[in-house]
Amino acid sequence: MPLKRKAQKASIDISNIVKRDFSYLARNPDSDNRPLWIDPDKGYIILERFHPLADLATDFLVTIAEPQSRPAFLHEYKITPHSLYAAVSVGLNGEDIINTLDKFLKTELPQTIRDFIRSCTKSYGKVKLVLKDNKYFVESGDADVLQTLLKDNIIGPLRVNGSGEDITTTRAPALGVFVIPGTKNAAGVQQADLPQTADKESDQIEAVLDDYDNDDEKEAVHAFKIPDSAVETVQKRCLDLSYPILEEYDFRYDNVNPDLDIDLRPNTQIRPYQEKSLSKMFGNGRAKSGTIVLPCGAGKTLVGITAACTIRKGVIVLCTSSVSAVQWRNEFLKWSNINPEDITTFTSDSKEKFSGSTGVIVTTYSMVTNSRERAHDSKKMMEFLAGREWGLMLLDEVHVVPANMFRRVISSIKTRSKLGLTATLLREDEKIDHLNFLIGPKLYEANWMELSQQGHIAKVQCAEVWCSMPTVFYEQYLQVSSRMKRTLAAINPSKFQACQFLINYHEARGDKIIVFSDELYSLKLYAYKLKRYLIYGGTSQEERLRVLDHFRHNPEVNTLFLSKVGDTSLDLPEATCLIQISSQFGSRRQEAQRLGRILRAKRRNDEGFSAFFYSLVSKDTSEMHFASKRQAFLIDQGYAFKVITKLDGIESMPDLAFSTAVEQRELLQGTLADNETAIDDEFAADDLWGGEKSGGKGKKNTVRRVAGYLDQLSGVQDMAYIERNTSANKALKRKKGEKSEFFKKMDRENKRRKNT
Repeated sequence: MPLKRKAQKASIDISNIVKRDFSYLARNPDSDNRPLWIDPDKGYIILERFHPLADLATDFLVTIAEPQSRPAFLHEYKITPHSLYAAVSVGLNGEDIINTLDKFLKTELPQTIRDFIRSCTKSYGKVKLVLKDNKYFVESGDADVLQTLLKDNIIGPLRVNGSGEDITTTRAPALGVFVIPGTKNAAGVQQADLPQTADKESDQIEAVLDDYDNDDEKEAVHAFKIPDSAVETVQKRCLDLSYPILEEYDFRYDNVNPDLDIDLRPNTQIRPYQEKSLSKMFGNGRAKSGTIVLPCGAGKTLVGITAACTIRKGVIVLCTSSVSAVQWRNEFLKWSNINPEDITTFTSDSKEKFSGSTGVIVTTYSMVTNSRERAHDSKKMMEFLAGREWGLMLLDEVHVVPANMFRRVISSIKTRSKLGLTATLLREDEKIDHLNFLIGPKLYEANWMELSQQGHIAKVQCAEVWCSMPTVFYEQYLQVSSRMKRTLAAINPSKFQACQFLINYHEARGDKIIVFSDELYSLKLYAYKLKRYLIYGGTSQEERLRVLDHFRHNPEVNTLFLSKVGDTSLDLPEATCLIQISSQFGSRRQEAQRLGRILRAKRRNDEGFSAFFYSLVSKDTSEMHFASKRQAFLIDQGYAFKVITKLDGIESMPDLAFSTAVEQRELLQGTLADNETAIDDEFAADDLWGGEKSGGKGKKNTVRRVAGYLDQLSGVQDMAYIERNTSANKALKRKKGEKSEFFKKMDRENKRRKNT
């Protein structure tokens, strides 16, 4: 090969290994003293976590960029329009961001990134969505911006009563000083407020004088009204026009909605990262709508309760299941001093209103979005929810909101501010970006590894256990439908034995174990065979609470089998070990949610303690492919998965299930004998997806076509004929049997004739 072609080939090979070459970027003279690198094309920022300035840089990056990957030594962030919108919402401007990046970057900040930051930050905050007297208004301090929106062919026709010339103008209220309950400053401010409350008349006079003095300094606000049904359309269109809508609630000057008597209990003090997340929401003294992302077990519920105690107006809480609704109510009573009569639940079992003029209602997404004919009590309750203004809407597990059926929640219930809470801002259908206009920008996202090192969540050892599949199972696996493939991979005898071994091992250590399976058929098989409790979509509410109570407090109940209804909003701090035998394809969110069931372990601060997360995978099946995709999010958070190919001591374990070929054949034949209706998902019975009550008419058994061979009808397809010993075969020749009397008589006659 000519030398020139060799050089070209070498350069191509190198470019395939090193995708991007940034050597052309000029490095600063003191680059070693700076912790950040930047990709000028895609806006990725690399942080050297081992750098002395890493903590300062991290606080800044969390504010302006989206965390992509945060292992031990190098963190990756990405600057996006929505991350910059969130930065502006907490008080930063474009030049602040550019100047700070210049201080931290090892290279010069590329001009493309400067232009991108300026273009994204110049328009954010100019348009706001405000709820007044149960009606929605689009507001701006710049009348020209509103005229631009009204000239748009989508927003213009949605305006209520009037032409584009008719815009109302008011004065914005002045800002004051306030603190978030549960912080160190809260007690001091409360003490300082005591003398002022004793002289209300003096305060009122002073406030009037202040308003008069500052009247000329206040910003003029222009607005036009839109119908309730057009809110989502206007929000999305404004985002497309580069005027993202900011939702702010000046709750301290809201004299229309009654105040709620609620505050955190005196002995409640929130953690530093919780305070930081809330400071992003209340940074300028007003409540901004948006999303807070905290790991499972890091206190998302307390963050929501603290936000409610800060706003002190009517609150509606939306949960994924009736069990979590009960848990939310109990947490409100535990952490705050709210009157029990002022907080109620709206579920299939409870439809009570609060006694006072305002209060807290905890309900589920499915109760609010139900489109079927409602009972009288449910209908009255929905009219009550939709007919009033709420100060705060708390959306637990907010990642479910972009689904079409849940988007109706946003438009049917009118609220001044919205706070979404989740551990995993992920959706496999790429609709997670819709939260930016349905709820608001991401306000804060915590670092899982950092919270683990600080003892706020448990340290976890993650392992992927490879389970080989017996030949008889694998032959069937290759022939059956994709739906049955999932079932056979879940009931793999080797996987069952691994699960049995791990349960026995961890129960002997004193651990509390949760076993997850998305396959309802395999879930019941495992639970019944191992004689353990289980909860799935068809389990009644009363039985769920009873089983959970046993798991928490009964030392004899150490293992609980759960279907996907336990993925979210389940508070089990006693659990220290999790085993996953079946999952929802390649869902990264589900993997993280299930890991979260053991992050809040009570024993997390014990010396040398670690929780355990096992994912059992059938070898040479589609589970192997999906397992690697599911782990991507957790690996980005800094977790490492150890692969286990053999469990030491499993062969010598007594009473090992399905240890013989006969038992394995019986298991396979029993599974194949059940039609696919009996092995169907619990999809319709799930609280979140199918309503509050499980049940309904079951499907009739139907004929099922299965690919196979005729010799399989004999039932001996896994057997073989072997000729072991020729002489033994000759010895086994059948001897002549005894003749009948008729033939004996014929023989005697023939013999007599011969003799004569």
